[in-house]
Amino acid sequence: MEVKANLKYLRIAPRKVRLLADLIRGKKIERARTLLKFSLKRGSQPLIKLLEGAIANARHNFQLEEKGLWISEIKVDEGPKLKRWRARARGRAAEIQKKTCHVSLILSGEEKRRAAEPEKKKVAEKKEIPEEKPKIKAEAPKPEREIVPTKAPGRGKRIFRRKAF
Repeated sequence: MEVKANLKYLRIAPRKVRLLADLIRGKKIERARTLLKFSLKRGSQPLIKLLEGAIANARHNFQLEEKGLWISEIKVDEGPKLKRWRARARGRAAEIQKKTCHVSLILSGEEKRRAAEPEKKKVAEKKEIPEEKPKIKAEAPKPEREIVPTKAPGRGKRIFRRKAF
């Protein structure tokens, strides 16, 4: 069962809301609510309200329990832009676009999620093969060499300068 909810003319730029939408896409309701609640982005509050509205739709219209729901699809589209003007140098004007967005959310039930997930392949039973123990040869440890830094003749130490001193 799919439950839909829409939020239109949200006065936040779509690319800012898409960050949050990507964060909660495919998550269960409780996990999504927690992620949005603790997010510091400005778009998290409207998305929480949209999620609560979708849950209320599921409960009232379809008699679904909140525990079995997950976010199957969330889409953020561009809305109309409010165009304003600002005075600039030499008598010119520059346009300011105040962007809006439309958010649509679709919740699905748990049975739909199970159908969407690919079935796990059965692992063939492993035949027990006796393991052969590898033959270990005792080797004498090699002595470590000392690494001595070499200095180029006639050059000084360079520390954040073009020329050596």
